[in-house]
Amino acid sequence: MAQGPPTFQTFQDQRYEPDEDAQYFADLRSAPDDEDDRWPAPDRDEAPAQGRYEESDPWPDDPYRDDPYRRSDILVESQTDPTGWKAAGPAQPPIPDDRPPAEAISGNRLLTVLLFFAGLATSVSLWLFETQAGEVSDTASLMLAAGRITGLIGGYLLFIQLLMMSRVSWLEEWVGARDLLRWHRWLGTSLTFFVLAHIVFIVYGYALTAETGVVEQGWTIITTLPEMLSASAATIILVVISLISMRAAKTKLPYELWHLIHLTGYLILLLGYGHQVATGANLSGPFASIFWPALTALVISALVWGRLVEPLWLNLRHKFEVAEVVSEGGNTFSIYIDGKNLEKLPAQAGQFMRWRFLTRNGWWQSHPFSLSAAPNAQWLRLTVTAVGGHTSLLAQMKPGTPVWAEGPFGVFTAQRRTRRRALLIAGGSGIAPIRALLEDMPADTIVIYRAGRPDELVFRGELEELAEQRDAWVRYIVGGRNDPGPRRLFTPEGMVGLVPDVSRRDVYLCGPPGLVEAAVGTLRELDVPDSQLHLDPFEF
Repeated sequence: MAQGPPTFQTFQDQRYEPDEDAQYFADLRSAPDDEDDRWPAPDRDEAPAQGRYEESDPWPDDPYRDDPYRRSDILVESQTDPTGWKAAGPAQPPIPDDRPPAEAISGNRLLTVLLFFAGLATSVSLWLFETQAGEVSDTASLMLAAGRITGLIGGYLLFIQLLMMSRVSWLEEWVGARDLLRWHRWLGTSLTFFVLAHIVFIVYGYALTAETGVVEQGWTIITTLPEMLSASAATIILVVISLISMRAAKTKLPYELWHLIHLTGYLILLLGYGHQVATGANLSGPFASIFWPALTALVISALVWGRLVEPLWLNLRHKFEVAEVVSEGGNTFSIYIDGKNLEKLPAQAGQFMRWRFLTRNGWWQSHPFSLSAAPNAQWLRLTVTAVGGHTSLLAQMKPGTPVWAEGPFGVFTAQRRTRRRALLIAGGSGIAPIRALLEDMPADTIVIYRAGRPDELVFRGELEELAEQRDAWVRYIVGGRNDPGPRRLFTPEGMVGLVPDVSRRDVYLCGPPGLVEAAVGTLRELDVPDSQLHLDPFEF
């Protein structure tokens, strides 16, 4: 590495003039009243809410007040006419809705689903081929049959669940991160259900056969059959992971603890596989003795490749380290990452990576952060909002701190567009990938940035500069949730007021869950197809 402080070719206002945003905020003006405005005007008898500005506020004269080409506004109330553009702006001719050459993955998803159910049917057929006609003749044998079938289903779902946790790059590119996250949650719930059903059916079936009590028979099974103690431990781990994955529990646990407990899911395969082989009544046949080990080998290979080989190669090749930490105002800061051969990093704007900063207090923690600028050959940038102890310590890192990274992950990229035009919606820390995406988006892109107060707006200078460069538009929706603009934003009328052709755009959403859920609901009311909705699922 070269000696001395690094020099990056980037946005000067963000890197060397951290107080320039204060000048932007000093130039803000209140929205003019307009009786014909489609958005309701605020009640002037109310006390000004946080983020709302009154006519009496001492704003200086705005030199750009009459500029018809100004590409950003702070909207406490709508300043748009029925076409969605500023009333002072020139009329814009309609743009043909020709579709870009997007990479379609709908066929990939269909094939993946078919392969999944083919494997599931094969797993159940192991019981069918090993069961003689007339063998299920009474309640006890019916319970044992149900127990074996649910056990086979549970074992198969465990393999698929771990395969999706492997982080192999080809699987995410093939299916898409959003579907993987959705399937991961659904399979987790299904896996727990079938494993518990397997236990209930087997214990009850053996209790009927031995004519003993259920509790007594359960204890006998645990203490006498081989590998049952490890299988019981695997079941307990599975139930704990299922419980902490519920939203109510997940929001109360520290992320580091939640993630550590979640990683113990790998122990379920290690502890439960011996039980499957030792006591699995339907895994001794000639076909099962090939199918089950082959499935095991596939999953273990994917885990080793995605969790060990790919990260090791990535970090040996690029040797990441912290180059500089820059305040963005408030409790938000950007971390610039230096490294070797960055031009060969297979990352795109909108993707995220898992970052482990090798400091004395934080080396054991890995967190997902999106790139907040399109990757380039000189540096990578991620932007962090300090919301806990670990993220607060990151702001104090010194240049030269080693970094261990995994990824990149996600298909929240411009290459997934299916329409010529795009709408980018951000809230809170979700502005990081949205700001990076704007660098790759076509002309006529609209950015909607939701914030409670003007001083919460990050990258305002960069967004407006990019908007000028790329012929895009930025709309800041500022104010409390009960203010007119924010209250109307995620209604069908409000969304169409800002983006009249929203149903003909790809929509990229990143922000707090409440914002994303409200926006998705509104967009579906406006008949925006799911194929045009792109979400950034950080928690996967």
